[in-house]
Amino acid sequence: MRIYFRKTVQAWMCIFVAFCLCCEKKPVAKAPAELPGVVAKISDYVITKDELEKRLLQELRPDRYEDVRLDEPPDVEKVLMEMVAEKAMIMDARKKGYDQDEMVRSSVQRYKNRRLMNILLQTRLSDKLVVTEAEVDEKLKANPKLERTRAEALIKREKSNKLFNDFYSQLLEKFHVQKVSENFATVAKIHQRLLQKPKEPRKVSWIRNSQVKSELTEEEKNIVLARYDKGEVTLKDWFEALCEIAPPSRPRNLHTVNGVERMLDSAMRKPILLAEALSLGLDKDKELIKQVKEQEDLRLKNKAEREKVKDIEEPTDEQIIEYFNNNKEVFGGSEALKVDQIWCDDLATIEKAKAELDGGKDFEQVKQDYSLRKESKAMNVYPGGEGIFFKDLSKGEPNDVIGPVKGFYSDGIKWRIVRILERIPAKPREYSEGMKGNVKTGMMNEQRQAILAKYREELLKEYPYEIYTDRIREIDPLDIP
Repeated sequence: MRIYFRKTVQAWMCIFVAFCLCCEKKPVAKAPAELPGVVAKISDYVITKDELEKRLLQELRPDRYEDVRLDEPPDVEKVLMEMVAEKAMIMDARKKGYDQDEMVRSSVQRYKNRRLMNILLQTRLSDKLVVTEAEVDEKLKANPKLERTRAEALIKREKSNKLFNDFYSQLLEKFHVQKVSENFATVAKIHQRLLQKPKEPRKVSWIRNSQVKSELTEEEKNIVLARYDKGEVTLKDWFEALCEIAPPSRPRNLHTVNGVERMLDSAMRKPILLAEALSLGLDKDKELIKQVKEQEDLRLKNKAEREKVKDIEEPTDEQIIEYFNNNKEVFGGSEALKVDQIWCDDLATIEKAKAELDGGKDFEQVKQDYSLRKESKAMNVYPGGEGIFFKDLSKGEPNDVIGPVKGFYSDGIKWRIVRILERIPAKPREYSEGMKGNVKTGMMNEQRQAILAKYREELLKEYPYEIYTDRIREIDPLDIP
């Protein structure tokens, strides 16, 4: 049990370290519609060229779990219209009051709380997290087997622990936190009731989130476990913190007063940190407000989509088999190619590499001289991963060198030369019970997409919008940087 709580505390103490290392500042404001960067507008929403190009890349890249070949790149204006319709979907969701839905509101609030705590720790502690070369040298001297980057990370972790401990102790004093220990025994009994005597039968051996919502009375939820200036930590907060822990890692002594108190120590951190963030006015940060709005928009769109497709009926076994037989190219297996590749940033470089290959230079040597991935090995590629680019490769036979051609590289598209090593023919598959889930998912997804396409079409008739076609005319999905 000590191991679990130590890990929990360390996670809180180090939360800002990950934030410091991973957080990148984003542009604060979108351009108004009259600026060239905006390609569409609907009500207060604008869509920028950058957003459109990012979406086009997503549309171009096939789903890794589907074997679907694209004959043509995505249509720029069609994709933009879908993006506009999604904004209309959000507006329609607000009109229908979906922003008051409990799941939407609680999800958005959780996101906002996490961001507020990150901002607090970033602004208050990150500038104090300094590691000197001398400290790293000392760590390496004590343990010569460590790599320098690992030694620096360990020092940061140690310092972050102390920084957070000191900071949190100051907050406990600042907000005059007082535990209400006389209620701990009651909490232990309530926990055992939910754990051992749920009102509804459950298949799992742990308390579920739904029990906290439905099986606690309002009076129980409001039992105070700690008080601080202008706030309280209640039984509801305690259970919410517990339910955020993966069940196998939950404490086993919550039937005791000591176990309840130790769980409270963990549960208090979020409200105390949030109290400090609010006292500093961090919730007024413009970038935070923008990000929270974007998160709410995303959840509203998802809610609107779910409502539209919730009445789709599951297909029968006979319908599933029929759908499989009509779409064997999707579910019945696909051909593959074993290839070796040379990747370059630009056409001029890849053409230079190709010229050297044509001049008789060894493929591996050219790869070492020019490729962005010098250590890459031969690999199998499939239509489902290559998408529209597979048709270029499928023309080749073993020992052919294809290129320059484009392909997916990380999150974008780059030039490459591809040496075909082997053609791997498709292995036709007949329907089996083990394929039922995938086939049913594909079948129902097709129905969902048809319903949502009609919904988008209806929304664009209801909500006025503007498309700046002159600003998208030159966009080529295959030539996006």
